[in-house]
Amino acid sequence: MSPPFPRLRPYSRGDVWAQTAAEAGAFDAHAIASVGVPQPVLMENAGRAAAAITLRALGGSEVVGLVGAGNNGGDALVALRTLASWGVRTQAVLVADRPLDDPLLHGWPLDVVTDRDLGEAGWIAALGSADVVLDGVLGTGARGAPRERQARAIQRLDGSDVRVVALDVPSGIDASSGAVPGAAVHATLTVAFGAPKIGALLHPARGRVGRHVVVEIGLPPLGPGDAWATVVTPAWARSRLPTRDADTHKNRVGRVLVVGGRVGMAGAVVLCARAALAGGAGLVRIGSVGENRATIQAAVPEAIHVDSTDFDALEESLAVSDVVVVGPGLGTDDRARAILERVVGTGAQPLLLDADALNLVAAGAIDLSAVARGRPVLITPHPGEMARLSAPANGVPSTEAAAAAAERFGCAVLLKGAPSVVAVTGEPIAIDTQGTSDLAAAGMGDTLAGVCGALMAQGLGPATAGSIGLYLSGRAAVLAGRGPGLIPSDVVRWLPEALVEPGMPHTDLDLPFVTFDADAPR
Repeated sequence: MSPPFPRLRPYSRGDVWAQTAAEAGAFDAHAIASVGVPQPVLMENAGRAAAAITLRALGGSEVVGLVGAGNNGGDALVALRTLASWGVRTQAVLVADRPLDDPLLHGWPLDVVTDRDLGEAGWIAALGSADVVLDGVLGTGARGAPRERQARAIQRLDGSDVRVVALDVPSGIDASSGAVPGAAVHATLTVAFGAPKIGALLHPARGRVGRHVVVEIGLPPLGPGDAWATVVTPAWARSRLPTRDADTHKNRVGRVLVVGGRVGMAGAVVLCARAALAGGAGLVRIGSVGENRATIQAAVPEAIHVDSTDFDALEESLAVSDVVVVGPGLGTDDRARAILERVVGTGAQPLLLDADALNLVAAGAIDLSAVARGRPVLITPHPGEMARLSAPANGVPSTEAAAAAAERFGCAVLLKGAPSVVAVTGEPIAIDTQGTSDLAAAGMGDTLAGVCGALMAQGLGPATAGSIGLYLSGRAAVLAGRGPGLIPSDVVRWLPEALVEPGMPHTDLDLPFVTFDADAPR
């Protein structure tokens, strides 16, 4: 069955690293000082790439550039000069103190004015006649709200309906945290240089980035020591998916035990188990109260029901499981606490804690740090559960919150949100690219836990399983094409399609220097 309306998958050529503003600045300085890449060459490559993408993606015969100070403004001038040499009508509006005959123009007679000379009528004329505006006002080094002069230019741009190409990041966002402390550009398209900036991948800034394209500009290759985060793209996920031997069988491709589902909450473990099966698990058992047996067996005939209050039967199931997912619909009463204590006290197989299991952890039922010292653990909190775990408060970027929790508890942390991120101490943060507002529905966390559990049961480490689980769940949601009407069962239905979807996607930009291309979020 074909997807109803497939959307562009994030394209990437190999792994994509994401940098903080400080990392990007340090890496540029290293390339210039140690590797010998001249700063003017980097600026030329960046500006010319931005010019090519502007024409390829948006077209237009007249382009206006808002030019700030420093390298970001220099990139804009190079792009405008390049477009002018290609026959495009251009105008540069300087919103910072730099010369009208800037050396970066290479003698090309561009129309260069300052914002102070334009006046109200001039601004209206400039923005009204442009097919595209290049945003080169502020770069990755900007901190806090824009100063008055730059803020006025940003506000004028946002008050128009012209299409905007932001250079590196939209002016006004924090390139490291994703914060928007003041006036900020809403871009149609953002062209990032070398690597995406972490802040441009995080909300609220992500909502201002638009289509996100990254270009190679002559910098050395990035590695784990050069960037704090990696981006979970189709290429990244597919290179790490578990594979099956031709002569395998159900007990060798992942045995999952799902524990939860108090009376009246059978649906949580049903969704989790269905997702585990659709995610490739060879055998799934469901540990739930006896009152749910008929419901579970009717809803998931492929799974084996185990009475979670029969501790002998529960321990037998634990002994023959490769991973345990505990928490969906579990409850937080004394019986739920006893079940959780028995699960974590038996065996040493990998463990995924979700939903009520995390609420019980927050209430002191078990010592999560002690549990994580003896076995691989993945926790999958949403922000409310994270807050109950006494993790960093609201306002802390999700990357920092997840990293702090991973350090505190000694386990992998999948912090659900927009976007979701995965952290484990000693490895780069992983940032999801497939999340969509369509996933904002009850039960989606249960399906995500099931997919991640299936991947852990097939031998992936907790952090990798969490990252690929996010990719597969998000991709299944996109393939389902239900929009805001998406329900968890739709995700389960489309998981097999996401698993076998053909390899590398392509970018319609068809330019060799494009290394990453992702749609605007929805």
